This record gives sequence, structure tokens and C-alpha cells, in this order.
Amino acid sequence: MPVADATPRDIVLIVDDSPEALGFLTEALEQSGFSVLIATSGSAALNIADRITPDIILLDAVMPGMDGFETCVRLKANASVAQVPVVFMTGLTETEHVVRALEAGGVDYLTKPINIDELRARIRVHLSNARSAQSARVALDAAGRHLLAVRGDGTVRWSTPQATRLVNAATGSDDGLAVVTGRIAAWMGEREGRGGEKQSGERQTSFTLHQAGRTGLQISYLGAIGANEYLFRLTAENGMSDDEMLRQHFLLTQRESEVLLWIAKGKSNRDIGEILGLSARTVTKHLEQIYVKLGVENRASAAVKATQVLHGI
Repeated sequence: MPVADATPRDIVLIVDDSPEALGFLTEALEQSGFSVLIATSGSAALNIADRITPDIILLDAVMPGMDGFETCVRLKANASVAQVPVVFMTGLTETEHVVRALEAGGVDYLTKPINIDELRARIRVHLSNARSAQSARVALDAAGRHLLAVRGDGTVRWSTPQATRLVNAATGSDDGLAVVTGRIAAWMGEREGRGGEKQSGERQTSFTLHQAGRTGLQISYLGAIGANEYLFRLTAENGMSDDEMLRQHFLLTQRESEVLLWIAKGKSNRDIGEILGLSARTVTKHLEQIYVKLGVENRASAAVKATQVLHGI
């Protein structure tokens, strides 16, 4: 009976119209412990990315039809792929091509013929950087931060899961980010037309998105956080904090609402005690009262009810 790998393999998507290049890279990377997906065109890469999210993408810049630059832009428009690092591979070495690759969303640029040792080293670095960025977003999410980062054209750079859930609840769509980023792009265009932050008297830093029959969503601009990367905070128009929403909906005490909020975030009694400065016994006592007020028998059911209130489900 085969023994399963102790850890999952990183998935590399190679996009190249050359069978020789695909064969060489696939063999070398599989021998290095990676799982490899291959696409011979930009459209094939987009189809694969819709079904499977790779950990890193190696992308040939020069391909017939949809070239690598356009492919990268379209890949980055997919929220599930937006944070996946893309490394361009090509024989083009002029500065304008390097700049174009980076502007399209690439993080690195390798010239052909590819040195496999250099490629392995760069892949490891970019995977590590991507994981660090993802860990930061998870931490922001755990802290209840509804944050969204976009490019100048409004396309998504990244979104905390809580922000995505809030957007979907406010728009009544499983693809609410597309609605919100479209509105952000229009707002940024209008703002740029007014001279952005530099124009005297310009103080508008937020706007509200309204969808019929749903709670408005306030979108606040926090500023630029990198080259072509802008940060926004999302807030339900009622302006209440998450624990306030739970307290009012279920008629809880302040402390009960705080405990329930952390239950909804998947924290254990011990974790909640440390966060709120309570003993595990006190947390348990609060939970007993929460179960009664919510009409449930266990923490899983309580978490479900809290999540439904917080995200308008």
C-alpha cells in the first residue's frame, strides 16, 4: 500500500507553447518535488486556473494568440489567483519587455534558456514571500479586519476572507467583489479627475454602495500601500461593530457577545479566555447562557447562528 506524502506538494503551472520547454521544465520540477500542471496557451492557463489554484505560475511571454502579458493580466483579474506569484520566461531582454511583464502583474523575469538551479531558487523565494503575505492576510482576517487591496484600475490585489463575505452579503452575490471593484475603479477615476489627494479642499475618502433591499456598504480609502496597490476598508452602513450586532440581535450582555464573536471565529475556550482575560470556567459559564439565549445546544450551532447574523445570510 503506498504511503501518502507527509506534506502536500506545491503546484507549479507552466504556460508555454513549446513542447520541448514544457517537457524539460516538467521533468526538472517534478524531480525537485513539485506537482506540475501544463498549459500550451493563455486560454488553457485561464481554464486551469478556474478549476485549480496553483502555488506559482511560470509564464512564457511570447505565445501565439493571447501572449503572456495579456494572460497574466487576465489571471490576476481572477480573485482566487490574484495573489499567486507569476514568473515570466522569455528570450526578450529589452527593458520595455521587463517593465511590461512587471506591470502585467509578474513578480520576476527569467531569460531563456532557463537555468534550472536558478529557477528552483527563485521559485522557493517567491513561494516563501507569497506564504508570508497570505499569513498576514489571515492575521488581519482573524482580527476582524474587512480590508481590500486593489490596483489603480480597480482589479483585486487581495481581500481578507471577512471582507469577501461582507461584500457578498451586501451585494447578494457570490461574486460581489466584481461589483465592488467596478465601483471602486469608477470612484478612483473620478477622484483622479479631481486631482486626487493633491487638489486643494479634496477630502472625500469614502463612498457607499447601495444594492436594492440590502444594507449599504461603506467603502473607505485608506491610502496607497505600494506601487499600484491601494487599500480600502469595508463597513456595513449600520456602522455597528461585530460584537454590537450580536449583542443587539440575541439580547446578549457585552461579555457574552464578545465570547460569541470569538466562538464564531473558531477560537477554543482557552484561547477566548486568554484574549478576554477570563478563566476557562468563566468562558464556559458565559457559553451556557449564550446557548440558552440562542436556543442551541453546542458551540458549532452557536457559531453558525452568529455567522448568519454577521454576514447577513
